[in-house]
Amino acid sequence: MYHLGYYVTHIILLLLGGRLKTENKEKIPASPFVVVCTHRSWLDILYLGFAVWPVQIHYMAKQELFSKKWLSWLMTKLNAFPVNRENPGPSAIKIPLKLLRKGKVVGIFPSGTRTAEHVSLKRGAVTIALKANVPLLPAIYDGPTTFKDVLKRKPKRVRFGNPIILKTGKKATKEEIEKTILQLQETFDRLEKM
Repeated sequence: MYHLGYYVTHIILLLLGGRLKTENKEKIPASPFVVVCTHRSWLDILYLGFAVWPVQIHYMAKQELFSKKWLSWLMTKLNAFPVNRENPGPSAIKIPLKLLRKGKVVGIFPSGTRTAEHVSLKRGAVTIALKANVPLLPAIYDGPTTFKDVLKRKPKRVRFGNPIILKTGKKATKEEIEKTILQLQETFDRLEKM
């Protein structure tokens, strides 16, 4: 289903909105890793997926998207898994760790929600990458945030930064996690200005 979803949405968005420019694709490490991206619109989910193809991303998504049976089925088939953003339980860590241990790639938007504002990043992505001992791959999406803007064929790009290599962190301190979050935010800021 992921392959079908990729080809259908990619062709539609390519025909309607033009090509995506992917910058620094050579920085994508070998799987497994956690890819973290800025989150302004539902479009950045799609374009990030296009940018890392043929690697498949398993996205952490808000549990509200799984409320209807057919939508839950579709989201699961598209490699998404639910998380309660207000009260994340053990599954918020266990599911992505299990995927990473199987050599998969996990996608997390560390702002926790779609926003154009500068917000503090949540700890989940860094904690998961530390526990799994995998790199964090920072990415930014710059382009249309509405379908209307896609139809105007506005430029769009995904730019990757250098992977943040973390030491084995099963017992990472709060200070180490906060330091990595700050490093990640600085990387996002730098990628946005390039």
